[in-house]
Amino acid sequence: MTETHTHRLRRYATYASVSVSMTLIAAKLVAYLTTDSVSLLSSLIDSSTDLMASVVTLLGVRTALRPPDEAHRFGHGKAEALAALAQAAFIGGSALFLTIEAVRRLLRPEPVGEGLVGVAVMLLSIVLTAGLITFQRHVIKSTGSVAIGADRLHYSGDLLMNTAVIVAILLTTWTGIGAFDPLFGLGIAAFLLYGARNVGMEALNVLMDRELPEEERARITALIAAHAEVRGMHDLRTRSTGVSAFIELHLELDPMLTLTAAHDITDCVERELRDAFPNAEVTIHQEPAGLDDERLDRRIAENG
Repeated sequence: MTETHTHRLRRYATYASVSVSMTLIAAKLVAYLTTDSVSLLSSLIDSSTDLMASVVTLLGVRTALRPPDEAHRFGHGKAEALAALAQAAFIGGSALFLTIEAVRRLLRPEPVGEGLVGVAVMLLSIVLTAGLITFQRHVIKSTGSVAIGADRLHYSGDLLMNTAVIVAILLTTWTGIGAFDPLFGLGIAAFLLYGARNVGMEALNVLMDRELPEEERARITALIAAHAEVRGMHDLRTRSTGVSAFIELHLELDPMLTLTAAHDITDCVERELRDAFPNAEVTIHQEPAGLDDERLDRRIAENG
């Protein structure tokens, strides 16, 4: 799959997200004004934050896809993580607002009107959201985008939220008990906060240069250890920008090798790593085996 195709997929996913959010905001606003349901208000607020988050994601992805330049020689990939962090802030803020409104309604219950209108809008929301998530899942599988992954996470939560809103409206309409509606609103607020925490932590992991998952580091180590002419390896460092990964290590080789032979072996190892991690940039420092020098691995062990 060409780089141009993966970039195009990222952009299409952001356009689809913004389009779905705008459509749902219009429909839910009409439904909320008709029903005055706090559960529907919660969904309207969520769609509004979805739109803001989707716009931020669109801008973040667009920036992340820029090629390296003189001021950003590692590229702009972390723009995606910044977009995901902004999403977490939007989601957390909407959850706080929803909690305040739900508590107010608990203290002063109000009836829900025209419940069938609200149900119809939520069913439309479920259909559109399910279609968007399906497309986003395909894009994430093809590109590994952190920002679109965060976008898909809260849209996945929307499916549960939309179902909860339908149940809240129906219960309130059938029983006449006004407390059902704000109680469901509080539950949805808690779910939003949980999602915001997950999105924020994933973004922070990228921004703080957290190592790749342990299974991927083990895979790197195994690939290098399987090379017959490699004597050892140390100071493996990895990180992800959300768009690409960086792999750095010190490769231990026979000290009697010529510079040309050492270069050829290193090139072979780099090719194998790039084949296994197509979006990674690999940097290898060659060292003679047995050299006792300053090592990052030792400093980490001493500080651990």
